[in-house]
Amino acid sequence: MKVTVLGKQEAAELTVRSLWLDETTIDAFSAEALSALLRRAASFLCPAPPRRLVDAVLEALSPLDEESLVTRQQVATYLDLLVSIGDLIELPAQSDRTSRQIYLAPPSFVEKTPGQYLLLGVRPNGKPLVNESLSAEVQNEGHTRSLRLDAQLAPARLRAAGLHVLPRDHWLKRPRVEQAAAVVDVMRQRLDRVGESGQIGGLAILDPTASVLYYRGRWRPLGPHDSGDFVARRPQAYGADLWCFVRAEHGFPRALVDLPADDLTAAGCDEAWRTQAAIDALAGTPQAMRVSPASGAPGEKRLDLFSPVPRWAQRYLELVGTPISRAKGALISYRLPKLAVDNLSVFFADMLWMHVSEEGGVA
Repeated sequence: MKVTVLGKQEAAELTVRSLWLDETTIDAFSAEALSALLRRAASFLCPAPPRRLVDAVLEALSPLDEESLVTRQQVATYLDLLVSIGDLIELPAQSDRTSRQIYLAPPSFVEKTPGQYLLLGVRPNGKPLVNESLSAEVQNEGHTRSLRLDAQLAPARLRAAGLHVLPRDHWLKRPRVEQAAAVVDVMRQRLDRVGESGQIGGLAILDPTASVLYYRGRWRPLGPHDSGDFVARRPQAYGADLWCFVRAEHGFPRALVDLPADDLTAAGCDEAWRTQAAIDALAGTPQAMRVSPASGAPGEKRLDLFSPVPRWAQRYLELVGTPISRAKGALISYRLPKLAVDNLSVFFADMLWMHVSEEGGVA
């Protein structure tokens, strides 16, 4: 057997091609490739904890990534996005409420508009999601996969490929509209009912006084001058840090509630991010959504967000927009039709109390 030695560029192109992506337009460190690598790792390893999937992708890319173009946080972010849209499912481990496991979601599709369909799910053992007759038509954009098909023929073709239809209302399921104060009051009442938490090592809080325009910069250790109720994360021996809501007095934690608290099958980050959005709104510094013209697309707008949003809000974004390379300073960016902007603005204002700004400033 002849062994051929590949250079890094050739190996990177082969990696992209093996993921059924176009190596002439997509590189191995792009959002499309990282998302595809996570799906492939999940197809062989799931059920598995999130950390194991992130480790698998980083290990696969390490020989090609001499300049450290890909970080653990970046891969973890794309894994969160895949869970958000429904490619993968995250549930509590059966033996331990605090541990989470990732499972494969069944192959399915959601109609975005007549003739345009979002593809979801992962097949085991690296098998392609759709058959050969459809695979060449799949559009990979960011962490999403979609198809444009004849609206009359599409449902039958997709079902013939082994995908089942996911009703939009079911996929977009979201909590009820509430006032920001009501959301925070419920969380504080939970703290009122629990006993003393005692010392908690490694606790990190989302600083409510830090700028809402730089999410990562808001995280810091609990300090000696911190008093109040905070969205926080605490480390555990194995797996990702746990989400929680904590009450502190002069830097010492007095009470703590692990998240999720409402629905144990939900993600802790969903309750945490909505609670933080409510805290920010009540403080007079609501989180921001910026709308500006989309470059090279006269009939479309670019939407920039500066904080992560719960998974039910992420799905609404996927339905009306397309993920694009994030703008400078933004955490996430989307391209969407001008006609969708008003409804989306109302949605984020009602559900997350966001301030919407046009292309000049940000709140």
